[in-house]
Amino acid sequence: METVRIALLGAGTVGSSLVELLEAHRARLEAFGYRAELVSVLVRDAGKPRPGIPAHLLTADPGALAEADVLIEVMGGTERAGDLVLRALEAGTPVITANKALLAERWGELRGYAEAGLLYYEASVMAGTPVIGALQSLWGNRLLELHAILNGTCNYILNRLEAGVPYAQALEEAQAKGYAEADPTLDVGGFDAAHKLTVLARLTADPGFAWEGVKANTRGIEALTPERLGEARAGGQVIRLVGSLFPQDGRWVGKVRPVRLPASHPLALMGSARNALVCRTQEAGELVFSGAGAGGHVTASAVLGDLYRLVAGQPGHLPIPAPLPVPQVQVEALDEV
Repeated sequence: METVRIALLGAGTVGSSLVELLEAHRARLEAFGYRAELVSVLVRDAGKPRPGIPAHLLTADPGALAEADVLIEVMGGTERAGDLVLRALEAGTPVITANKALLAERWGELRGYAEAGLLYYEASVMAGTPVIGALQSLWGNRLLELHAILNGTCNYILNRLEAGVPYAQALEEAQAKGYAEADPTLDVGGFDAAHKLTVLARLTADPGFAWEGVKANTRGIEALTPERLGEARAGGQVIRLVGSLFPQDGRWVGKVRPVRLPASHPLALMGSARNALVCRTQEAGELVFSGAGAGGHVTASAVLGDLYRLVAGQPGHLPIPAPLPVPQVQVEALDEV
């Protein structure tokens, strides 16, 4: 039985859920021949009680991370978390992360480690819905276009607007349910979806796809009203925040913005807090993925899945090896709001 020492960076909703799942999966991991041992949990305030996490594991000392065989990062943010992730990678320690902002914005520093197979990040997009690994398996296809609902908070708010609820009330409800943060800018401004779209673009189209270009092409849902969604519904359409990757003028373009979709469109049929992705390829045609895109246990399940991938000897998630030729095809025209 081989022991895998785990350092956990962050003990919020996802971190505490992961600790619970690690215990629930103890016997299954041992069937793989591995004993998962949590050796440290790095937090900002080690004196604050964390239900379900033994107090002796809590630490504010980054040096404790050096004792681990694998670092699991669920702290979020791009500065402190990013610096600690890079420190681990530089030391040759594999990293499992759910941090889409870090992957999008500091890719220049992370890319070499990802290409070396040291970076695992299934949980960074659509949480427990396994699109990262699935899209990697589509390298034998030629991508034509990709459209996705990548933020459950926006999807929930838009469904409430559709029901006639004013924007401010819908946002307040989303915050009360834990879908939106106290500062919801990343969600409602479209930037969370833009981070995720950038990660997807590097898996499917171009390993060097630039975050800045997606950011410049991002608009959120703040200006939408129940009246506008009601008008769309009366015309047999729905309004959703959609992230798209498509060819235009000889290059790949990434955009996040509200669009009108036919009520029968696969992206229009999802529940209020679900994510969905439609990928169209030359060989396999149209593929649709959908599932829960947020939540502590949902996200932690994908993180744990990456731990299984690691102990099974599989490398982390590799970006596409080289830029994909831009197809000269007619793509789906989405009606932007």
